[in-house]
Amino acid sequence: MAEQGRSSGSVTADRGGAGGPEHVLVVFPGYHRPWATWIAQRLARHDVRSTLQRWDPPREVPLEDSLDDLLLASGPVLLVLNDWFFELGPRPAGEWNDVLRGFVAAHADRFAAVNLTNRSLLPATAVLEPVSLWGVGEEEAEARLLSRLGIEPRRPGSRRTPALPTTRYPDTPPDIWGEVPRRNRRFTGRDDLLTDLQQRLMDAERGNAACTLVGMSGIGKTQIAAEYAHRFSPDYDVIWWVNSDDRNIQRDRLGGLAAALDLPAGSEPGERIRAVREALRRGEPHSRWLVIFDGWDDIEGVNVMLPQGPGHVLITSRNREWAEHTDVLEVHGFDRAESTAYLMRRAPHISGAEADEVAAEFGDVPLPLVQAAAWLGESRMEVPEYLRMVREGRLTTVDEPSTGDGFPNASLTSWSILINRLRGSQPQAVEILSLCASFAPGRIPLGIVRSYPQAELPEDLHWMATDLAAWTRALDTLVKYSVLTRDSRGTLSTETGPHQESVHMHRLVHDIVSRLTDGPHREAHRKAVRTLLAEADPGDPMDSRHWPQYAELLPHLEPSGALTSHNPRTQTAVLNCLRYCFRSGEFKAGTRLAERIRASWSDFMDPLAQPMLDLTTQEGNILRASGRFREAHDLDRALQDRLTRATPRNELGELFCNSAIATNLRHLGQYQEAETLQREVLEVSQRLLGEGEFVTLVARHNLGVALRLLGRYQEAYDYDVDTLARRESVLRARHVNTLNSGNALAHDLRLLGRYRDALVRQEANVRLHVQVLGAQHPQTLSARAQLALCRRREGSSQQDIGSQMANLLEQLEQVHGRGHYLTLSFINNYANFLREHGDLSHARELTQEAEAAYRSLLGPAHPVATGMLANTGLVMQASGERADAMAMLEAALAGLTASLGVDHPWVLGCALNAAAARNFNGRVADATELSRETLRQARTVLGTDHPLTLSAQIALAADLRGLREVEEAGKVEEDALLTLTRTLGAQHPHTLSARQRNRPYWDFEAYLG
Repeated sequence: MAEQGRSSGSVTADRGGAGGPEHVLVVFPGYHRPWATWIAQRLARHDVRSTLQRWDPPREVPLEDSLDDLLLASGPVLLVLNDWFFELGPRPAGEWNDVLRGFVAAHADRFAAVNLTNRSLLPATAVLEPVSLWGVGEEEAEARLLSRLGIEPRRPGSRRTPALPTTRYPDTPPDIWGEVPRRNRRFTGRDDLLTDLQQRLMDAERGNAACTLVGMSGIGKTQIAAEYAHRFSPDYDVIWWVNSDDRNIQRDRLGGLAAALDLPAGSEPGERIRAVREALRRGEPHSRWLVIFDGWDDIEGVNVMLPQGPGHVLITSRNREWAEHTDVLEVHGFDRAESTAYLMRRAPHISGAEADEVAAEFGDVPLPLVQAAAWLGESRMEVPEYLRMVREGRLTTVDEPSTGDGFPNASLTSWSILINRLRGSQPQAVEILSLCASFAPGRIPLGIVRSYPQAELPEDLHWMATDLAAWTRALDTLVKYSVLTRDSRGTLSTETGPHQESVHMHRLVHDIVSRLTDGPHREAHRKAVRTLLAEADPGDPMDSRHWPQYAELLPHLEPSGALTSHNPRTQTAVLNCLRYCFRSGEFKAGTRLAERIRASWSDFMDPLAQPMLDLTTQEGNILRASGRFREAHDLDRALQDRLTRATPRNELGELFCNSAIATNLRHLGQYQEAETLQREVLEVSQRLLGEGEFVTLVARHNLGVALRLLGRYQEAYDYDVDTLARRESVLRARHVNTLNSGNALAHDLRLLGRYRDALVRQEANVRLHVQVLGAQHPQTLSARAQLALCRRREGSSQQDIGSQMANLLEQLEQVHGRGHYLTLSFINNYANFLREHGDLSHARELTQEAEAAYRSLLGPAHPVATGMLANTGLVMQASGERADAMAMLEAALAGLTASLGVDHPWVLGCALNAAAARNFNGRVADATELSRETLRQARTVLGTDHPLTLSAQIALAADLRGLREVEEAGKVEEDALLTLTRTLGAQHPHTLSARQRNRPYWDFEAYLG
């Protein structure tokens, strides 16, 4: 099919008497669009108009007629040649030679050519006198092009044409080329689809140029995306490929662009992803970028992964829900002409009619057609015999699978033909296939077979670790027959070469190969794979530098049978993958993995065996980190019941179980019960393990958390000071737990009203977090959130704090998700800031979001869900809705008093707010009574100098003035102002607000511990 392109320039200026044509028709196969575009641009520089015409003459039209149509254009016809050009159609070489010697020779003055290959062309091509552009630099290529067309270069200083879009020389790759699959030299057709795709991306609104190729498995989406990257590469400075069928690998690959862009980012995937998205959004250092997400079916969390900015995003997926987020382009099978053309190129001995029959047999679906073409081309089998074997299905006893998704069942027999033939001619290739079937589909780290020669392999696989030549031959055979593609991007080994080699196997190919190679060796091969996976376990999932390795291990655990293994080393590797899910924040994947491990291990393992206890610990950690507190509590309670009944007693198991239950109780709002149990845990840990043991230090830290939630801030501070000192001594200052103790201490100082001390400590603590863990590590984000609150309370520049909080909220959402309890906590804190600074609309929106989410997550009776009512009431009050605000604030006070008691600081804060609401609604006497009681309790609980106590004192003065008790009001107010000046400073916002007689209020911070 011919395609008329846009004109790339026009002759409007005097060419200074230069000879040569005024117009050139540039004829090219779609495969060579980059060269055609570059040629057109070069011609325009010399005031020569050109028209681009993609050319793929249909077989049913005589070749002479198709060439004659090209002569309808004015000026010379420039053919962009390589050996591929003469496969268009395809047509027999004899037909091309005849036409070149006849029709083209007769019109030799109208035809010219450039040659892009060093391979031999048809002999009759000589009539075109093609000039070679292969392997020459851009200046030389331009000179040869102009010479062949008889164009004199424009003289220096001659009048220039308007500036035209620039395109890169096709032999010059983009500045960053990120693991795009090798170009498929046999790529066929799809020219209209690729042109449509490019036009959609170019025409999209800036910042939203994203398109998803949607279609069934095996339809060719990945090949189209790869061809787009190669074909349009001159339009981009950055092209980055992201395998997305596994979320962990997807995050690792997108984050890997940070290093390629030389961005200042740490080792955390979340930190790197944020840096990448921000750089792409700004278009710095490159604005012409293309990011391709291949196989992105699970669109959960799309908003924190999908880049925006001046560049383009291309996605391949089976999920049609992408239509809600991007433009969608449906990918169907080949049209029949594309199918037959592909078959005839791969298998030149078959006729057009035979190709049509094969295409119909496989429904024009590319994946089975690729395999059929590879087999027919390599075996030279005649089509009738091939189709008879396929249709009779007599080559295998395996039942045909229902592959679903529209994939033709006949392909099973087609594959069986290949595998049966390989069993006779290349049995080692079949052994590799059988091994691959014991991995998950997609990217397979096959090189670990050679990376760990000490691993115990079955006898039939020993050659893989020792015979490199046989290994290479077998892989070459499988690649040649389009069963596998090579992928050298594996991360399970630091070696290079075959040790690091990975391959890629399509999901449907994996399914078919698994059925056809299933036999007596399969279980031995699965055992070999899980043994290799255990060998590849880095052994330290707490170290984020190992997370890419764990991300690559994770998909292969279940297919290899690792989850059902009785081998202790394999079980350890499985648990380490689960720990990785917890540490890296992959909670959804971790929950699924924990459920599958438990289902497998329960069949053969004692519920109180150590691996099962470790599993429960990690599963509980993941559930809590996901906000599924009740499920975690039920899990730990069930284990506690078993441990209580067990003989002999497992005191260490009970210790870990009780520690988890104490944590659950804190999250569930049962603060007093949590503190009681946590003290017991600390005492038992001190007795069983000693004061300086890691577990004891964790128990001491958690007791500080429990005390903080009970509002006993000074006691929490005392414990945290001691824990920090012990951790600095035992674990050293840069250990992750020591850093967490630093966070706790700054939190205590802030809650004690020692704002300056808290800020100084937390600034240093955050710097250390960033150095050790990276800016996007979940613990670092918590530390940075704590720092934002410290700065707000200390009275730093509020404008700077606002922008910092907005930025940090985006990062928390990216790492945890919008509905995660840590993100919700910061949404609430940011809403409080916005309300305080007058952005009531945004503050109301965020406060309502956080309140509803906490109520759903925790239940309406939870102290945090109740406390959120206070912030909702403050927004209403600031908006002038005084009656509704009072009702909300009174409800918060009553609810927290019932659950926490009258002397908890949260209750005192709610009382401060409720007193203000009573005053504003004319109930001044009631307000005064509540303010007196609040001040009395605050002095007892927090001390006379605490900011909340002083706020209660200022509030009481206001209420007294409302009752005309001016003398007492003045004394109360003066005393409070003196203390505020002494403790916080005369210019602190609290002090200034009190002097201006602004009614004080209390923000509820949604803290779960």
